Amino acid sequence: MANQQLFLGIDCGTQGTKALILDAFSGQVLGQGAAAHSMISGANGRREQDTQQWLDAFTQATHQALAAAGVDGQAILGIGVSGQQHGLVLLDEQGQVLRPAKLWCDTETTPENERLLVHLGGESGSLERLGVVIAPGYTVSKLLWTREQHPEVFARIASILLPHDFLNHWLTGRHCSEYGDASGTGYFNVRTRQWDVPLLQHIDPSGRLQVALPELIDAHQPVGRILPAIAAHLGINPNAVVSSGGGDNMMGAIGTGNIQPGVITMSLGSSGTVYAYAAEPVVSPEASVATFCSSSGGWLPLICTMNLTNATGAIRELLDLDIAAFNALVAQAPIGAEGVCMLPFLNGERVPALPHATGSLLGLTATNLTRANLCRAVVEGTTFGLRYGLDLLRANGLEAQSIRLIGGGSKSPMWRQIVADIMNTPVICTEQSEAAALGAAIQAAWCHSGTQENLTELCERCVKLDLDSETQPIAGHVAAAQHAYEHYRQHVATL
Repeated sequence: MANQQLFLGIDCGTQGTKALILDAFSGQVLGQGAAAHSMISGANGRREQDTQQWLDAFTQATHQALAAAGVDGQAILGIGVSGQQHGLVLLDEQGQVLRPAKLWCDTETTPENERLLVHLGGESGSLERLGVVIAPGYTVSKLLWTREQHPEVFARIASILLPHDFLNHWLTGRHCSEYGDASGTGYFNVRTRQWDVPLLQHIDPSGRLQVALPELIDAHQPVGRILPAIAAHLGINPNAVVSSGGGDNMMGAIGTGNIQPGVITMSLGSSGTVYAYAAEPVVSPEASVATFCSSSGGWLPLICTMNLTNATGAIRELLDLDIAAFNALVAQAPIGAEGVCMLPFLNGERVPALPHATGSLLGLTATNLTRANLCRAVVEGTTFGLRYGLDLLRANGLEAQSIRLIGGGSKSPMWRQIVADIMNTPVICTEQSEAAALGAAIQAAWCHSGTQENLTELCERCVKLDLDSETQPIAGHVAAAQHAYEHYRQHVATL
């Protein structure tokens, strides 16, 4: 059809790569595809991935999405890439990958991060200088770790890329980065939107790292056109434009229409995130709030919890329950789970800031230790962590009339009600749960149009709210949930 405008959105996550074909003219998603990645895990918190898997998954997911949409790849006008944040991809002079990518969930570099934090003058020094507090998951400690653990690899570094930068480089041959994803490196100043070169010189005085930095581009600027050989490999139009792309949270913001103040996006995935658009870089004094740049031209204050569906999944496995049985048990238990409280810190925790914490069950008695209360307690415990984070964002001036819920947990009507009650805010899901892939496709349409203005218009057309999912807080529930949340806060305070 002549009046279609087709764009490919890619989301390269930890678990796998998703692809989606968007018709930006009608606002409809026409087809999707997915392919899995595996993790290289080791003792002491190593979490890495082979970058070739990303390229294979990108190809497989794209072919699937084109087939599902029933469209000719030659009609694709542009491509946008969303990537897991903070990962480190190192290339040599020839553009070859030097070692597996270290990921956001890797904690092997904790000692290096602590030494860099001391160099920056602690949390307050890091906030003052960069606008964020560097955490072990950030890219900067991975560079110091590489220098100390793999000097022979470090000596060959010619290019330092984040996962989505690496995919853009594969597509176009260009080395560049945009402000949103760059914000999570730990060597980028979110206020001035520039690399912090002296910090890299502190890690390596030779200046090697500075030379290896990608060029920074604006969110609305395309990286370039797809390389002919890659276009043929993917079955895509060789004139397709590749947009700046961004980190998964930044793309999720675009894919939920969160590009102006007043909306909060909350993701119930393996980790939990809460973020909202800000027109100014108002840096919170709280170390847990990351004032990242957005990939739509503003800022995106964000909190991330380390434990969400991983914790609910652990209880489901323990009790041998499928999702339906688990949800039925949660619904049976009262708000507050008769005093059973779970601190679900199975992976340590970022918000509240308890990196060395472990999970615990508290308040157990002879009468309240039931399967239903355990199921309820894990859902409430993970949601309380998000409430704690939302309170930090609100204390920093964030105002929100509604929460847009995405991620696996958002599919449960019962969890939606629990979120609405605990946050005392109306909740609604977007029709398209793959918000990051959708956001990447919308951003590609924005870059293709060549105008800075029409992102709002594109989001209005392409981001659809699922009206059936709208959930209002229930007055009686809100008070009970607040009471249970105060119990949770007391338990956290004793850690």
